[in-house]
Amino acid sequence: MTTSVPSAAEIELPVVGMTCASCVNRVERFLNKTPGVESASVNLATETATIRYLRDLAARDDLVRAVEAAGYEVRPEPADRAAVATSGVGAFDADERARELRVLGRQALVSVVVGLTVLAAMWLPQPFVGLEDLNRLALLPATLVQFWAGRRFYDAAWRSFRHGFGTNMSTLVVVGTTAAWAYSAIVTLWPELVMRAGIEPATYFDTSSLIVGLVLTGRWLEGRARLQTTGAIRALLALRPDTARLVTPKGDRDVPLAEVAVGDLLRVRPGERVPVDGVLTAGGSAVDEAMLTGEPIPVDKLEGDEVIGGTTNTTGSFVMRATRIGEETALARIVELVRRAQGSKAPLQALADRVSGVFVPVVLVAGLVTLVAWLAFGPEPVVTRSLVAFIAVVVVACPCAMGLATPTAILVATGRAAEAGLLIRGGEALEAAGHLDVVILDKTGTLTLGRPTVSGMAPLGDIDEAELLRLAAAAEQGSEHPLAAAIVARAAVDGIRFPAPTAFQASPGHGVTATVDGRRVMVGSARFIREQGLAVDGAAGTAVASAAAIGHTPVVVAVDGRPAGVFEIADPVKPEARAAVAELERLGLETWLVTGDAPATAEAVARQVGIPAERVHAGVLPAEKAELVESLRAAKRRVAMVGDGLNDAPALAAADLGIAIGTGADVAVEASDVTLVGGDPRLVATAVVVARRTIRTIRENLVWAFGYNVVLIPLAMGLLYPVLGVTVHPAIAAGAMALSSVSVVANSLRLRRLPVRPVG
Repeated sequence: MTTSVPSAAEIELPVVGMTCASCVNRVERFLNKTPGVESASVNLATETATIRYLRDLAARDDLVRAVEAAGYEVRPEPADRAAVATSGVGAFDADERARELRVLGRQALVSVVVGLTVLAAMWLPQPFVGLEDLNRLALLPATLVQFWAGRRFYDAAWRSFRHGFGTNMSTLVVVGTTAAWAYSAIVTLWPELVMRAGIEPATYFDTSSLIVGLVLTGRWLEGRARLQTTGAIRALLALRPDTARLVTPKGDRDVPLAEVAVGDLLRVRPGERVPVDGVLTAGGSAVDEAMLTGEPIPVDKLEGDEVIGGTTNTTGSFVMRATRIGEETALARIVELVRRAQGSKAPLQALADRVSGVFVPVVLVAGLVTLVAWLAFGPEPVVTRSLVAFIAVVVVACPCAMGLATPTAILVATGRAAEAGLLIRGGEALEAAGHLDVVILDKTGTLTLGRPTVSGMAPLGDIDEAELLRLAAAAEQGSEHPLAAAIVARAAVDGIRFPAPTAFQASPGHGVTATVDGRRVMVGSARFIREQGLAVDGAAGTAVASAAAIGHTPVVVAVDGRPAGVFEIADPVKPEARAAVAELERLGLETWLVTGDAPATAEAVARQVGIPAERVHAGVLPAEKAELVESLRAAKRRVAMVGDGLNDAPALAAADLGIAIGTGADVAVEASDVTLVGGDPRLVATAVVVARRTIRTIRENLVWAFGYNVVLIPLAMGLLYPVLGVTVHPAIAAGAMALSSVSVVANSLRLRRLPVRPVG
């Protein structure tokens, strides 16, 4: 009897109502204790929860109930998932977020105006109206602010409280403003009670209104700034046209993009955007792929070439056949990768998460201690000073800044990198890229163009060039390796027809064996042929050595147990490869070259790009590439592996950071942490620069977030009052609290100015 293994799934829920890092911890805690949930990560900047769960043990409804049990809501996502990514803020689309910000802005403005008006009235001479009458006049607008503009704080605090007596940032605002408003209302409505108790009849309507207004102003500024952090995703999605021009027997007609199906013929005219991924079937043009690959020069496209949806047709007109539509297009995959990266956390956030988990309760305790201490030891008027100090403490505290320190920086950095065709999977990848020591570079497709061509053939024995090419092409047609593609392409150019092989078997990165017309054919490196028990010497050995001596790759063909010829394959070094290596070395990184090719070929390429011979590893199998990575990591080196082929996947997965050339095999991209969409190796250095700057920004944010609270909370408690007579007014505390969150977001936004174009 067999038991089925529960299938794992991942879902992203848009969570509404989170305001600070303690909210994030609360939602994560409730989700992680839900049966069937393997992991849950909540991002305050994007207001989303990413959950990995077992389908057989949990469903979406269970996860929604867990979020609601934590005291928050899950909004239904739009039918079009692209609309979710457009806003970068979970369930809200751009229009809804704009409406929310307008409401927030109006409430903030009214609250601040009321607070300032009351403050001015209290300080100005009152020839016609007495202080008691002013208090009565201020009661109504202050109450309006408290329970209209401040309602969102009461709602959030109540939701958190009724689900397990939780506390959050809204709890602090509610406690502080309610204390100020309630005390002022009592003084206004029953002044004789206060005076009989010997308490000064002071009111704080201005304080309660200003606190609400300034906190809302901070959230409004923060919301606007968050929208700016997602500009890259919106720019990418703007590349997608709304319609496509469908070619039909009755003529062309425009159809909504959603109606395009795989196999449809589409016409793209000059200046138009390519609607979906496809292959040219007629015509040709130069296509601008800069927004996806970072390459500023348009790429010539002819019949049979692939085009990417969202790129711009510059000059000619062409007809294409749709091959990928909807979420399968390259643009949609890029947007999804960037969106997931922006929802991730960096390990640096762990300390902030631990602190914020207990932050609000600790602040409330600190506020009560402050209240009691001022009542016991403070100068007259004792009650007034105690209340002011208590309000200042609970209002000045800001866990929001701690919650935003990491995600806002990741949002901006990953979005900015995506503009250059540099896809970074998330916070862990950024942090790994920022601490590298060694970068290992594959040769074929990474430092070289990856489009090798047959530059020469050396038949051996009684076989001629045509027969050698026919047998080799037949055996290689099932291989994904670029060298195999070169042999097959040469046969096609020479007009040689070849049969389908039987008993095909590939050794990734090494060679293939197959039966062609009843003959046993082996094609691969000299090492591969030797491992099959055949000698590569004499004329075959000479041909191999001469090809490798000039930097070309020798491929040996054996037929029926003996060498039958050697192909000489040239794969030109990319023009930008030398600049890429130089920039990595300038950044203090060791560059290594690893390849399955012969040592002479590898050393020739290494000389061209500037890698020392002692850091060249040639003739290695895929497993040996991974072993090299592991050996360097065992020596406490932090290693990045850069590759593009199936044979690079084990090393990419084994490295601290896997960097895949986006033009290579899908399995390499899937195994990587960073993808270079356009294949420019100079973007490896760009990734390191982006990572280092992002880590520095995150550290600055965390220092500010912690430092702000460490300094201002004791100051608000009045620790300096006995020495300097310094206290913090609650309105100033509210302004400082709002400024702390805005400053963290603003500091992260500086990453938008990162130079992400390739160096060199």
